[in-house]
Amino acid sequence: MTATGQVIFDPLLPWPVLWALAAAAVLVAGLALWRGLSGWWLRALAAAALLAAIAQPSLQSEERRPLSDIVILVVDESASQKIGDRPDQTAAAVARIEAEVAALPNTELRKITLGDGAKDAGTLAMTALAQALAEEPRARVAGAILVSDGQVHDLGLAPALPAPLNVLLTGHAADWDRRLMIKTAPAFGIIGEPLTLTLRIEEQGRMPDAEAGRPVELAIAIDGGEPQRVTVPTGRDLDLPLTLSHGGQNLVQLTLETAEGELTDRNNAAVVQINGVRDRLRVLLVSGEPYAGERTWRNLLKSDSAVDLVHFTILRPPDKQDGVPVSELSLIAFPTRELFVEKIDEFDLIIFDRYRLRGILPAAYLDNIRDYVLGGGAVLVAAGPDYASAESLYHSGLGDILPARPTARVIEAPFLPRVSALGERHPVTEGLESFAPEGGGAGKPGVPAWGRWTRYVELAGADGQVVMEGPDKAPLLLLKRAGEGRVALLASDQAWLWARGFEGGGPQLELLRRLAHWMMKEPDLEEEALTATAEGNMLTITRRTLGEGGREVTVTAPDGSSTQLALTEVAPGRHQATFAASDLGLYRISDGELERVTALGPASPREFEDAIASATPLDPVVGPTNGGFVAVEDGLPDVRAVREGRPAAGRGWIGITPRGAYQTTDIRIAALLPAWAFLMIAAGLTITAWLREGRR
Repeated sequence: MTATGQVIFDPLLPWPVLWALAAAAVLVAGLALWRGLSGWWLRALAAAALLAAIAQPSLQSEERRPLSDIVILVVDESASQKIGDRPDQTAAAVARIEAEVAALPNTELRKITLGDGAKDAGTLAMTALAQALAEEPRARVAGAILVSDGQVHDLGLAPALPAPLNVLLTGHAADWDRRLMIKTAPAFGIIGEPLTLTLRIEEQGRMPDAEAGRPVELAIAIDGGEPQRVTVPTGRDLDLPLTLSHGGQNLVQLTLETAEGELTDRNNAAVVQINGVRDRLRVLLVSGEPYAGERTWRNLLKSDSAVDLVHFTILRPPDKQDGVPVSELSLIAFPTRELFVEKIDEFDLIIFDRYRLRGILPAAYLDNIRDYVLGGGAVLVAAGPDYASAESLYHSGLGDILPARPTARVIEAPFLPRVSALGERHPVTEGLESFAPEGGGAGKPGVPAWGRWTRYVELAGADGQVVMEGPDKAPLLLLKRAGEGRVALLASDQAWLWARGFEGGGPQLELLRRLAHWMMKEPDLEEEALTATAEGNMLTITRRTLGEGGREVTVTAPDGSSTQLALTEVAPGRHQATFAASDLGLYRISDGELERVTALGPASPREFEDAIASATPLDPVVGPTNGGFVAVEDGLPDVRAVREGRPAAGRGWIGITPRGAYQTTDIRIAALLPAWAFLMIAAGLTITAWLREGRR
């Protein structure tokens, strides 16, 4: 506790008036001096006493309690500060600053630790410093110290500091690194058509002579598949051609080789998500005869503007002779050879709707369709009585790949189609009841809310996945993989009843849409799939399977650590779990059968865009405060007190400026003299001056 005093005034008249009176007194004293009056100086003192009485001087004394100085220490513990021995350097620097500040008299330390900014914002050191500064009295802040690698990403938010800012720089001057940069990447691409990624491999830091400018190996993998490796140059833009093989999200993973001595490999990888779209879906619909359900398929396919439909309808089979000239049935000859031989591979899907073997399509054409499926194509057979007859497609070359054979029985009786136990797990039919129209079906518990069909074909020797059933669990909709392609068999031609609203109708549009997209290998309808979606720092992992039993996955983080995660079955065939990710980057998920690579934030976070420690980014902020930079690898600095305005950094030391702040605890005010005393003094001086002048 200290005491100080000062003289204060509380004038009876405004200061301008008081100054005017003082000027008049000086003028009168000067006039007396000019006339040679011997008591002029006594009169001047009398005037001063009167002016002092009007000014009312008082003695103010204060009792002050000194306040400590505050030093703000901001510790950067972002992802780039975890490279190499930077954590050890940071810990040593923090311990040294704490010890040095503790040894300074009347000085306190405020320590703030910061990590990565949300949503890959990088290191927000200036934001943290501004918040810390706002919580402290600015008059007590004697300095700020930042322990960082210098890579700060919010320099535009740097606060106006009342004291020096010094930086203890981690890292090493000999550090070097390569990073993979994606310059341009399309958001979507057409399946089967080439697209281009533009990338660049940049060298940073003090590159060794053996590594500078050396071509490096780049691995390219799509959806976690086997990577393709190419050797590419560094330091210039590269155009990388890619071709997408399927629709939906295509995850393109680019990985750069890691050289010995490189600072980090976290910026050696990048992931690009490209949505694969089909330019046009080419569908061939072959109708064996005109009937009411034919329009259902046509409406479904024509409702999508991206579908190119070729519809081949047999209006008159060869065994029917009705006298109508052929020229009136067809304006041009139908190009059967061109469609079924020369251009068959251009179709994404072929649908046979109630088609019979009547010699219109030669057996060789049907063999071509079988080979087309085995090579990756898709065939859907919507069967009616035609499939149970001697002219069934099963008795052609297609019979080798069809999922069931007919028994020659056609059941003509109303029945309610049901989703099978397997169908509840299959993406083509799972949750199909939720698409049923309101008011349809029997409305009983456990009974699908849709209308009945009136006919189905009895099948035997089912060799595929039965996802829908008829009476007594008879196979109704069967799916099968044949070679590289897919085959579906619908053992009824009555799906059109749902479209017409019979007994309330049903979800025929959703069923046929899913069926067509499954056959065209849309990823969202795969039976066995492993997916992961990110929201914030949470990964939602979903495993879809037709198998039974529990599931586990192994999640491998960007730093190489692995976590076993048990999945919970949330719906038939659908297992899920959430995983709290601790870091941004690439996560690899595997259950032993399937593997998925997903990116949480960018594959190469902002923290690793420039991983080399540098004072350059912070120099515009540090310079104006008279602070400086000290490399931790050169030795830990002392902390000294320096006068305000002086340089606050030097070789082996950094400085703070003591502020001398205090808190006033008591104030006393006492008049120097009472007013009557001033009047007595003025009167005495005036009388003395008169007597002196009279004696003369």
